[in-house]
Amino acid sequence: MASSQTSDRLLRETIGNAFARIAPDLERVEAALRDTLESRAALIPVLGEHLLSSGGKRLRPALVLLAAELCGYVGPRRIELAAALELLHTATLLHDDIVDLAELRRGRPSANAIWGNRRAVLAGDFLYARASSIVVEDGNLEIVESYARTIRVMAEGELLQLEHSFDVDVNEAHYYDVIERKSATLLSNCCEIGSLLGGVTRGERNRIAEYGRQLGLAFQLRDDCLDYDAKVTELGKQPYADLREGKITLPLILTLKRCRVAERDHVASVLKNAARLADEHGGLAPLEAAELEIATVVELVERYRGIPDTARRAADHVARALEAIAPFPDSAARQALVAAAEFAVARDR
Repeated sequence: MASSQTSDRLLRETIGNAFARIAPDLERVEAALRDTLESRAALIPVLGEHLLSSGGKRLRPALVLLAAELCGYVGPRRIELAAALELLHTATLLHDDIVDLAELRRGRPSANAIWGNRRAVLAGDFLYARASSIVVEDGNLEIVESYARTIRVMAEGELLQLEHSFDVDVNEAHYYDVIERKSATLLSNCCEIGSLLGGVTRGERNRIAEYGRQLGLAFQLRDDCLDYDAKVTELGKQPYADLREGKITLPLILTLKRCRVAERDHVASVLKNAARLADEHGGLAPLEAAELEIATVVELVERYRGIPDTARRAADHVARALEAIAPFPDSAARQALVAAAEFAVARDR
């Protein structure tokens, strides 16, 4: 245990040092983000500030900055584009919370819980539009194409996930298709845009984009572990939210492959009841109404090693991410990207 705690502390110091080096640039990104919130609609700056001040990791702008630096570009365009990618991410979170009827985001009331779904939808549209304006104003058609493709693919991922809510027959191929689109594509896009700023070869561009893709997969797998493993105070949302929303993630998929038929039937019954409760309450099933049944599913996930085996998959994706950027010369930017990948599977929130 002491060795594990020491390792975690060293990893946090490493990622802290890596991000401290780009802190001045991230501060410029923060300033650019707040500049985008200027609007004649009084709600936009208020709601936008609520979102931007909620303690996000700013991983996506950091990836734009670091990928650009790795590829030889440290000019001002990366600040604006990093802000655009964070706006896109923020808009997707806002719309995700509306779809999921989530009440918490990073431990605080979600925007839709405070201002209602109608205003939250329109605010999300505003953020999408501002992000798109920044990308178009940059003027690089390859960046515009990459960005537009990312929005399309992410929307497809959300729809694919919704099609199989509360479905115990979801398989690994479908799950990976969803997280590839929902999570990996945005991180890959951040890295690809950074590489486009650097004007590197197609092969180098593909490598840095693949780093982002593998990092995104690892990040989502870790998220899916945390949903079963973390308390609300650590995770910033209600525990087992994915399960209550009918999202069949890898820890449960692995469990359903390994458990007995009667146990699989029990999980199907729990999910069916959760779907009924969600319909009755107009969205997310109340935790107190489903807590005992959910606890039995969580116990099965623990018994059949769904969490550690998912974590092992995440570590495999991190190894592939590091392999993708290994040919780049050693530099502070590459070391920071290595630290970011290692942090993705070790974080506890």
